[in-house]
Parts: sequence; structure tokens; C-alpha cells
Amino acid sequence: MVTTLVGQVLYLLMAVAFGLVLARLLHIDYALGCLAAGVLAGLLPPVIDYDAVLRVYNLNQLVFFVILPVLIFEAAWQLDPRALKRWLGPVLLLAILGVAVFTVIAATLLYYGTHHPAGFPWTAALLTGAALATTDPVAVVAKLRSRGTGEDLLILMEGESLFNDTAAIVLFGLVLGLATQSVEGAAQPFGSAMLHFAWSFIGGLALGALCGLATVALVLFLQAVGSALMVLVLAAFGSFYLAEQIAGVSGILAVMVCAIVARAGLQLREKDRLVGAAFTWEWLALALTGVVFVIMGLTITFEMFSEHWFAMLIAIAAALGGRALAIFTVAPLARFVGPPISKPWRLLLGWGSLRGVIAIALVLSIPMELPYWWAVQSMVFGVVLFSLLVQGTSSGWLITRLSE
Repeated sequence: MVTTLVGQVLYLLMAVAFGLVLARLLHIDYALGCLAAGVLAGLLPPVIDYDAVLRVYNLNQLVFFVILPVLIFEAAWQLDPRALKRWLGPVLLLAILGVAVFTVIAATLLYYGTHHPAGFPWTAALLTGAALATTDPVAVVAKLRSRGTGEDLLILMEGESLFNDTAAIVLFGLVLGLATQSVEGAAQPFGSAMLHFAWSFIGGLALGALCGLATVALVLFLQAVGSALMVLVLAAFGSFYLAEQIAGVSGILAVMVCAIVARAGLQLREKDRLVGAAFTWEWLALALTGVVFVIMGLTITFEMFSEHWFAMLIAIAAALGGRALAIFTVAPLARFVGPPISKPWRLLLGWGSLRGVIAIALVLSIPMELPYWWAVQSMVFGVVLFSLLVQGTSSGWLITRLSE
């Protein structure tokens, strides 16, 4: 099994490298290149039974203990705490209330749109809605940076995406836990579930802050770039493991807060050399993003489109409609907690927040014991493809129109 697992990892990494080549040759987005590489790798006679290995492990451990901590920590580290402070109120408003509004609207549209209570119950609709609540504005942010857009809009989009993803992941984990317990016949009362959620949320914030302070202290004590890089990688994995396995609180929240506190602490001590050097681990997030899109390419099948094409269309409509309603109902409230969000910015937040690696990672972690796992996965895959091929390619035109 160890040899098979090593072969699995090598197979995925080679596919990621091939995806980079495809993206360069075809002048397409990196994610699309890795997705295409995954599809091609699945068509070739595999050296190892990759699908069997993927399904045995269900990717749950890989997603929640390796991929998500790195992606969330790296995204949180990229944000400048001083710039984020000005927009923290609107960001939290969109991330908390916005995610709740989106999930309810999307789940309702999905449930009544599919109209199959037995095969697609409310738990499936809520799982799909929570996964689709995650956003990935990387492509749009890159276009904005190339046009010299002001720092405020960039911070708003990146900060909203980070906090939005964190809230959606926590919500997804809660719904997945309830769904799994229901299948196993060990469902806990709703009140107990909410109490556990509150403890997980508050505990995750507190533990993340403590881990962040410990990270700052250790980096300042070691006073070396290489050591700082090692400590930060350890902080990303360690804060998540301590939260989930030892304290029983939200690991994703702990990772995000740890990164923000560590970055702010090092900036406060004016250790720019150590802060800048830590960006060199961005390659790890890039590699894991490529792995996720390759896995999507490996697991995507023609049957998904032939059997679930209508459900995919409903999911795309739910994702677009839910995001638009969430933004345009919540964003006007931003002026009560911080700077107002203009209407052009709301359009960019609605259309430019694509679905990407986090959404894929979440649905790949759904266990096969849930009878609707394939339907949920197919819907999210359809939305991600629409985001990459339609929203991603048209965002440049929208930016140009809004800047006129």
C-alpha cells in the first residue's frame, strides 16, 4: 500500500507538471491546464490504479489535514493586516451574513429545482450550497493588479474571499458531520450541535491567536530566514492539528487567525526580511492547487454530464443567483460597519468571485457512504467549469466596462 501511495503521489505531481506545460503552450489559466492534464491522465492506461486509491482514502485526510491548511494559511499570510483593518467590518459582514444568506438561497433553489427529496434531501442541498459559498477571485485580482487598481478594492476582494472561504468550510464541516451522523444513526440534537459549533468557533479563534503569538516568538528567537520558513509551515499544519485533534475546535479558523496574528506580529516588530522571505512558500500552495485540479480531471466522467446535466444547470443558476442576492442584500449594510461598497464593486464581487480549488477540495472529501455524494460532486464540478470558462474569461471585459 505504501508503494502504491507513493506511485499515486508521483502520478499526480507529474500530471501537475504537465498541466503547467499545457497552460504555457496554450496560454490558458493554470487551473485549466491542470484540469486538462488530469483528464488526459485519466484517459491514458494508468500505471497504478489511481481511482481505487482515491476512493479508498476518500481524500478526506488529504483535503482537511494537508491541502486546506496550506491554502488558507498562505491566503491569510498574503493579506496586509494594516490594510485589512480598514475593511475588516465589511469583510466580516460579507463572510458571515453573506455566506449564511447565500447558503440558504442556493440550498433552497437546489432542493426545489432538483425536486427529488429521496435522492437529494435537504442535507445534500445544504452541503452543495456550503461548498459553492466558497470563492476564488485570484484571476480577477490578477487582472485588477495589472491595471493598477487601488489597494482598497484588492483588499476587499481578497479579504472577503479568505474569510468567506473560512466561514463556508466551517459550515460545510458542520453539515457534513450532521449528515454522516444521520447515516450512521447517531444524530445528536440540534441544540447540542449548535453548542458544539459555538465552542468550535470561539475555540478556533482563541487557539489560532495563541499559535500565532507562539509563531512570532519562535521566529524572532531564531532570527533566520530558513528557520522562519520552517516555523511558518509548521504553524500551518500544527495549528490545524492541535485544533482538530487535541482541542476539538475549528482547525480552519485556527489556521487563518494564526497566519494573520503571525504576520501582524512580525510587521509590528518591523521584521520585513523575515516577512518577505515567507512568501517563498507560495509554491506549495500553487502545487496543491494543481493537485486538486488534476484530481478533478481524473475523477470527472462523461456520465456526470449525461446523467446530471440538468442538475448542473440548476447548480449554476443557484450559484449565480445566490451570490448576486447575497451581495446586493448584504453589501449595502457595509456602511454601518466600515467604508461603503459602491455598486460597481458589488458587481465585481458578484461576478468575479469564481468557484475553484476550495469548492473542489470540499466535495472530493464527501464520503461515499452518503448516497448523494456523486450528485453533489457533479453539481459543484459543473459550477467550477462554468466559473473557469465563462466567468473567468469575461471578467476582464467587466473590469474594463466598470472602469470607463
